[in-house]
Amino acid sequence: MEVFGMSALFGLILGFMFGVGCAFAVLYTIYMGGYRKGVVDSLAEQPSKRFQDELKKIERRVEREALLK
Repeated sequence: MEVFGMSALFGLILGFMFGVGCAFAVLYTIYMGGYRKGVVDSLAEQPSKRFQDELKKIERRVEREALLK
């Protein structure tokens, strides 16, 4: 039973470290990919079509909320 307890504890610690470490690695990769894309888009001479469409939606929403007040 003593060997099993040590093995289980070792497995729990190792599994937790790798699990959390892998999760952080995935989140970091997603964050950096999105960040880089945002920087590239912000340096473009003309904003992308999607950016322009979203900006129009936001402007309409702001106008609607201003009329309701």
